[in-house]
Amino acid sequence: MFVPRLSQQQRKTLSRLLVGCCVFLSIVYVTYSTRISDLDRIIARGELVMLTLPGATTYFEDGQGKNGFDYLLAKQFAESLGVKLVVQPKFTLPSLLRSIDRPSGDFAAANLVITEKRKESFLFSNPYHHVIQQVIYKAGDQRPRSLEELTEQLVVISDSSHSEQLVTLSEDRPNLSWIEEAEAEMGELIRKVHNGEIPYTVADSLAYVANRHIYPNARRAFDISSPQPIAWAFPAHSDGSLLVAANQFLHDFTESGRLESLKEQLFAHTNNFSAGGSKQFGKQVAERLPKFESAFREVADKFGLDWHLIAAIAYQESHWNPKARSPTGVRGLMMLTLQTAQEMNVSNRLDPSQSLEGGVAYFHKLKSRLPKRITDPDRTLLALAAYNVGFGHLEDARVLTARHGKNPDLWSDVREHLPLLSKKQYYSTLKYGYARGSEPVIYVDNIRYYKSYLQLHAMTQQNDLLEKKESSSLQDS
Repeated sequence: MFVPRLSQQQRKTLSRLLVGCCVFLSIVYVTYSTRISDLDRIIARGELVMLTLPGATTYFEDGQGKNGFDYLLAKQFAESLGVKLVVQPKFTLPSLLRSIDRPSGDFAAANLVITEKRKESFLFSNPYHHVIQQVIYKAGDQRPRSLEELTEQLVVISDSSHSEQLVTLSEDRPNLSWIEEAEAEMGELIRKVHNGEIPYTVADSLAYVANRHIYPNARRAFDISSPQPIAWAFPAHSDGSLLVAANQFLHDFTESGRLESLKEQLFAHTNNFSAGGSKQFGKQVAERLPKFESAFREVADKFGLDWHLIAAIAYQESHWNPKARSPTGVRGLMMLTLQTAQEMNVSNRLDPSQSLEGGVAYFHKLKSRLPKRITDPDRTLLALAAYNVGFGHLEDARVLTARHGKNPDLWSDVREHLPLLSKKQYYSTLKYGYARGSEPVIYVDNIRYYKSYLQLHAMTQQNDLLEKKESSSLQDS
């Protein structure tokens, strides 16, 4: 094959053409790339990556899978974009904040308070909740009423909104001092106050409410801030397209009432807190739960339920006493009536295995009787109410809910109308008549409270186990 030889001038011309083509293609590529927004890139790859901190109010995994307020809210956002939510947990607040401007995530959701200092580094969404900073002390110690009455140093998280607030407050209080811990987490600091390991800490009101029932010795002393907004944080270098989408989602989610419903589902049980009740439950968790935990797990697996929920129902029914009896004739671990026991083929209600299997089977049956359009968590909560008050009375309450223009498929609406079953003007118009309708409301709230406690207890045990393993590894090395 003949290949003509090019002159020097031709070679230079060809070289210039090749360089020009490369430059042109580079310009086209850069121009095309800049036209693709951050939001478009996320939709194209099919994943939204959330940076977060593990915790009771942010992100954790339990018997139902991934959970937590920030996680569930972000999951709804991802679904609104038609993509999958991917979680990248960081284990300290400083490492989380450092990661926001790096390629490891698209945004951060970890109950982050909007502060003046943080606004210099990040973009924030519209707020979706507000918290108050509170000084926490141990019950039994003298309660301080102000920062001036603190007898020892506060311990707070490094780079937190708490440390920023203390810096501001120290301008008028030169003697105010505190210790910052980079590796700390709010739930862990609350635990340390509960155990007397540290004298005081500062916690957000949401974290305190979520943790106080498992750490009842930790008490609120006083507030050191007004309500502060929490929001999602985005990289400062982003083009803002994802932020705009997030704000639109948060607006729509709030206006639809779903945000308030999510908060109610996750946090309403905390209103049932009492220090005495928590201590009593904690004692039973230590003494009685180990005897039945494997049975709770086994029957939960059989029916596809969360074992924490099963354990919570059993505690509400009998305080995990398999020989429990009531004056009305209900008996056993799950306090079955004779009729229910016969229906579920339970021959001996005082046998813990039979009682547990029969009770869970009955609860599962009640869930299955509800209309298929009702989804969890409402489906579970309505079934719990039916377990307590009877399926017929629950249906009456749903009828009343619909009569009043509310949604009979939402627990938050039905719970408002259950107490009306004890009023003649209402129950006289219903199929199943009178019922003590306030009791199932309390019953469901209690079970949600116990379930939350057990989930936090399990998280604490896992963290303690990890710490022991790490400590053991360090000693071995």
